[in-house]
Amino acid sequence: MIYPEQQINLPPPDNNKSLLERINAPTPAFFKALRNTGLIIAAIGGAIISAPVTLPALVVSIAGYMTVIAGVISAVSQITVIGE
Repeated sequence: MIYPEQQINLPPPDNNKSLLERINAPTPAFFKALRNTGLIIAAIGGAIISAPVTLPALVVSIAGYMTVIAGVISAVSQITVIGE
């Protein structure tokens, strides 16, 4: 419940950025490292999934989850911008 003395401070409308502006804006160093780590983990998971040898179903299943999670981490890290 919001009481009258509490105010919600929203950013001004001109501070909103489109998705393309966010992707092209500078990314903080921590999120660059997180993005690159996510991309590496996604590549490892993709390599395990597409391996030409027969692997146990549990390994392939874990690799699939690992690839999806790493892709989401990389995408969110890419749209994080400096100054917000």
